[in-house]
Amino acid sequence: MPSSTTSPPDPFRPFPKPSTPTPLRNPPPPNSFQPSPRETALRTTFTLSSRSLSSPWSANPLQVGKGLHRGKVSANLLSDSDVTETSLKGRKVLSIHVPRANRRQRPVYIGQNPLTGTFRRNYEGDYHCSEQEVGRMLADRGDEPADSVILEDFRLEDLHEASVQQYRQRFSSRTPDHPWLSEDLQEFLTKLGGWRRDRRTGLEGLTVAGLLMFGKVDAIRSVEAIPEYHVDYRERLSDDPAVRWTDRLTVDGTWEANVFQFYQRVIQRLSADLKLPFQLDEGLVRRGETVVHEAIREALANSLIHADYRGEGGVVVEKYRDRFEVSNPGTLLVSFDQVLKGGISECRNKSLQTMFLMIGAAEKAGSGIDKIRQGWQSQHWRLPSIQETTQPSRVRLVMPMVSLMPEEALEELRQRFGSKFGRLSEDEVQAVVTALVEGQVSNSRMREITNKHAADLTKTLQALVRKGFLQQAGQKRGATYRLTDPETHRGGRLTVDSSHKEGDSSHKADSTHNGGWDPSQRLEDMDPETLEELKRIALPAQTSGRLQPEETRRLISELCGGRFLTVAHLGELLNRNPAGLRMRFLTPMVEEGLLRLRYPDRPNRPDQAYTAEPSAEAADADD
Repeated sequence: MPSSTTSPPDPFRPFPKPSTPTPLRNPPPPNSFQPSPRETALRTTFTLSSRSLSSPWSANPLQVGKGLHRGKVSANLLSDSDVTETSLKGRKVLSIHVPRANRRQRPVYIGQNPLTGTFRRNYEGDYHCSEQEVGRMLADRGDEPADSVILEDFRLEDLHEASVQQYRQRFSSRTPDHPWLSEDLQEFLTKLGGWRRDRRTGLEGLTVAGLLMFGKVDAIRSVEAIPEYHVDYRERLSDDPAVRWTDRLTVDGTWEANVFQFYQRVIQRLSADLKLPFQLDEGLVRRGETVVHEAIREALANSLIHADYRGEGGVVVEKYRDRFEVSNPGTLLVSFDQVLKGGISECRNKSLQTMFLMIGAAEKAGSGIDKIRQGWQSQHWRLPSIQETTQPSRVRLVMPMVSLMPEEALEELRQRFGSKFGRLSEDEVQAVVTALVEGQVSNSRMREITNKHAADLTKTLQALVRKGFLQQAGQKRGATYRLTDPETHRGGRLTVDSSHKEGDSSHKADSTHNGGWDPSQRLEDMDPETLEELKRIALPAQTSGRLQPEETRRLISELCGGRFLTVAHLGELLNRNPAGLRMRFLTPMVEEGLLRLRYPDRPNRPDQAYTAEPSAEAADADD
């Protein structure tokens, strides 16, 4: 077995540039060698005729894992129980379950060099990881937490004095008699993990955690420290599409934007407008905050604690009328199932965790997600969802403040599907409601809501497809489901939405731009010349298995120029998974003002459509 790097490189130093890799003759088959860090696990079924099963696999299929591993892969993730053999229609079927590699096993790579042999899977297939992605995996697998690294040549003068004082005050108000409070600044930081002395080398100084939490922003973003550092709070409460934010707090030079200052300012903004009834403690005394406030606090602190501050995009917190969204760079260090179960925590920044724990802003290891879910369940809101994306690697927590079963959603579904909707099981109703309210539903989302087994939920979702309630996009672990179009549903059809009526201005505008074609129709119903033009624009995506993100964004903008297209239309034209397009491109482009929603007041409508906003250059030309 090829040996891995014996010790991970310094996560705050660039990795050496690898030599030009030799193209692989036989790239790793889908769902095989490199499981995606975004999902808990994946299940792949290889169907082989009995004649094609060569010895020794045909004699003992449990040796498949050993056969895959011989001199090819850095780590064999398979055990005997992961490989089973069954018979299907006279053919032998090997079902190989590839478990998720834990953080100490990643990267799993082919050959001798992880920088050139590591692949990951996204919703569009396997892709070759960049050296930066491999570097972050190597940093995460080390025993030394990322935030305990000592920063040479950084001193106490690089700290923001007011931040340290305010933190001490919060610490003191929570535990006034704590012995750490009597220590001087350097010793106080040492107790927290913000200052450290390496016993082996004698090196002493501020740690990454100390600088992140209390540092001056110029010091934090210096080349010698963390130049990628970024934090951003965005408030989007206006119905006016011309108003991009109603409030924003980011690194703009007007304040010391360290982690502690960002936390203090943002937590006040997030909970400022919550209209919730007060609660009583055990002594029947009115509490200052509810379990919802505690959940919001935990979500914000979790994001700051688990962020990979060398990753792309920084920590972004967004407040909408109907939800909160918190995202941070990095990957989940535990499986999706472990996140849902709680009780197990793999922390990327253990010193930051200690710092937040000592002021009561974070729970003990492994209990944070439980606190968040309890807060949302107390209001009968839809449970928060966890989403993980690649290129760049990010984790997003979406916290909808919407009823688990909104009455208006139930009424709309009764109109759309008639009496058939009333005959659905409880889980089936929940799946269909989720598809309507959130725009789509998936196996992982249903596991968050129902706590049912993945295999049972797959059967539920597939049954809804057969019954005509849902339509599937993508396959296997990347599969998502959305409501069937009202026009194509047979039996209990929904009356056409008022926004599609003849007299509706938005409908007229769509028809004018598209020669009488409406976004609720299929692409085949479009004017042939227009459709051919769209296919010509999308040709690079049709002929290429992989495009640079900038090129995909350009194609989307061009396709949506002067017309509204749904995510299903764009997925068909670009030969891409609609769920992946929405998550990676459409939603960010709407947030950046590059695309406009057809229904801005209901962004999660299943029939949502997008049009490109005219560029500044085009606007100037028109003037």
